[in-house]
Amino acid sequence: AKGYRALPVPIRTGTGNVIDNLRSLLSISNNVLQGDLRGAGNKAGRFVINSTVGILGIWDPASALGLEKTGKEDFGQTLGKWGVGSGCYFVLPVLGPTTTRDAIGLIGDTFLDPVYQITHNNEVMDRTYSEHNYYYYRGTGAIDFRAKNIESFDSVEKNSMDLYASFKSLYLQDRKQKISNSNSKVETQDDSDWEEIDTN
Repeated sequence: AKGYRALPVPIRTGTGNVIDNLRSLLSISNNVLQGDLRGAGNKAGRFVINSTVGILGIWDPASALGLEKTGKEDFGQTLGKWGVGSGCYFVLPVLGPTTTRDAIGLIGDTFLDPVYQITHNNEVMDRTYSEHNYYYYRGTGAIDFRAKNIESFDSVEKNSMDLYASFKSLYLQDRKQKISNSNSKVETQDDSDWEEIDTN
């Protein structure tokens, strides 16, 4: 993540935009499952515009055209909308903090993610894709997220008496906010904290 931060800002911004654009396909699926057709339509419109006019999502012309950027949706949030309780909190190696519900959601996201389906099928539209492309996409997304939040992680680590409890509190509050689609800030955050807490 520190090496990635050394890249020029336009490259990092473009990379983050491309990752977010691809990730919106998974959000569309979950918006539909949650019954949020307006949200799904907004994300679908953004994807089409940014993938074409924005050249694969490098730029974000959809925002300039009035299609506002909204939060990511995942199957863990969908399960929460359906009334499934969060279950116990734990930390997965590499993937980070989660709950029982969100861990099941990670499995669901794999099957709902069109990028996964395209890269793991032998042939789509007469073209062959490698499954490695999916892992490059997910790995780049993780590095981009970590790079955007280096200071936030360092601040929490430096100022917390109990780092595990702090991350648990931040994660659970953030997930509750996302499931309810609330725009209010997590109480323990100030304006400079966390671009986004996300295991996806």
